Amino acid sequence: MRQLATFDDRDSAATLITANVIHTVDDTARDASAMLIAGGKILEVGTATDAEKAAANRGLDPVRVDFPDATIVPGFVDPHAHPLMYGQLHTWIDVSPNAATSIPEILEVLRRESAKLPADVPIRGYGYEQRNLIERRHPTRHELDEVARDREVYIMNASGHGGVVNTFTFEKFGITRDTPNPEGGEFFRSSDGDLTGELSDAACNVLTGLGGVKIGRHGPNFHLGDEAAEHQNQLDIVQREFLTGGVTAIGDAQVSKREFAAYLAMAERGGLQMRVSMYFLSHLLDAVLDLGLTGPFGNAFLSAAGIKFYADGTLGGWTAYFPDGYVGDPCRTGQLYHSPEEYTGLVHRAHAAGVQTATHAQSPIAIRMVVDAIEAALQVRPDSDARHRIEHCGLPDPVEVKRMAELGIRPVNQTQHYYNWGEGVEQAIGTPGERFNPLGEFRDAGVPITLSSDAPVAEPRPLEAIQTAVTRVTRRGHKLGPDALRISAEEALRAHTLEGAITLGRENEFGSLSVGKRADFTVLGADPLTVPGGEIAAIPVLETWVDGVRRLCASDISGSAQEGASA
Repeated sequence: MRQLATFDDRDSAATLITANVIHTVDDTARDASAMLIAGGKILEVGTATDAEKAAANRGLDPVRVDFPDATIVPGFVDPHAHPLMYGQLHTWIDVSPNAATSIPEILEVLRRESAKLPADVPIRGYGYEQRNLIERRHPTRHELDEVARDREVYIMNASGHGGVVNTFTFEKFGITRDTPNPEGGEFFRSSDGDLTGELSDAACNVLTGLGGVKIGRHGPNFHLGDEAAEHQNQLDIVQREFLTGGVTAIGDAQVSKREFAAYLAMAERGGLQMRVSMYFLSHLLDAVLDLGLTGPFGNAFLSAAGIKFYADGTLGGWTAYFPDGYVGDPCRTGQLYHSPEEYTGLVHRAHAAGVQTATHAQSPIAIRMVVDAIEAALQVRPDSDARHRIEHCGLPDPVEVKRMAELGIRPVNQTQHYYNWGEGVEQAIGTPGERFNPLGEFRDAGVPITLSSDAPVAEPRPLEAIQTAVTRVTRRGHKLGPDALRISAEEALRAHTLEGAITLGRENEFGSLSVGKRADFTVLGADPLTVPGGEIAAIPVLETWVDGVRRLCASDISGSAQEGASA
């Protein structure tokens, strides 16, 4: 994979950092206790004496910042997230399990919170997961009618792949019981053919209005529009959330013109403080190829990385493709977004141009379709370092795991999915759900392990993801699958740092604490490699540094993130 050429090093002050231990996650270097940084780069890693000598040799008089009881790790890399969607949901009504455990409670929360909104503003909620509700089902449009009959009501499923609307919304957009399902989406109906209110994936195109982003059957449409200034506010909010979790670099896994414009505006005003690698949504493949965005493009804080495809839907919304049906609803089979032939053609076009692909795939059949397509593309144009990705890669057949290793395919997993809803996977598809995200199988087969959050599906809290990879214990205390599927804390730390950078094609810049790389690191209140596995998520993130600049300090979390190299 060609490396991105960057040109915007920050002129950060020379600083000597010490800690109880510094885990470099560098295959060629030992753990350390000190670093010398300047100009946004790491100049020395080793002991305090090593750093002092390096500073003297360079004629530097560094500021000293000591963390005697802390552990420093590379800045966490979150290569699959949806920041703008995450930011928008901060302005929506919370109907997650923390706020409502039943449908009546959801309705009450919506009524109470919507009373604070202007009368003509759509009511939008987020975070319900039907299997976490007492009723173990989706609300209906008739139930949402109890919240409002004169404006839109839409609650998004926690998966992001759809949700439920009220009757007014269907009437506004002309959706009736006779409206055909769009390719790649569904307006769900009862046994007598009546609209239930639930809609999924491409069916959500209707919610974006006449001028909104339309993506056809290329994925779930959560690109609901706001004013440009509001998008900037939303990105500022979620950037703080990523930095709070110790995340210094992300991959935006579904970029449309909306996200691209928002990032450009954020960068132009100097507001971008974490690194963003963009994966353009596949309905933009022609535009990406026509513009020639097929090689490294951008700078150290905003760059183009590849193209995002969807093979099937989500386990959370029961739209991942299981042709024999779901245990909880045998009539539901989920869907493939593209036929195998069409999908293979898309991968061929991207790969032939040298574009990295990242494909959402959850079911064994969908994952096999992705592996088949990548194998065929590699036969036409061999590339030993293409680094094609499979997003989520929930339930791969063991045969496909072996093929992934042979083809250099990189799965990008989200352990917080089963931390939050692991029991639901078993309820949806039966005992195979215990194998969800089989990280131990990947390790044993030689498949690289990469962890991410999929924010807002889960909060960007890497330590929670690492804990779950180590224990496979859900939020409710349920153990998911055998111990063979677990990985060590050291492997999980690497998966959320260096492997994330490799997946983004940026390991020459960050992901480990090595001389010459960017000074991106996270200061932790305890060592995740020595505390008991079940306590990793409770470790506090004390500070987050990007380019040698302190971007967030937990002791000052209520104010703006502190900048500058001195305390």
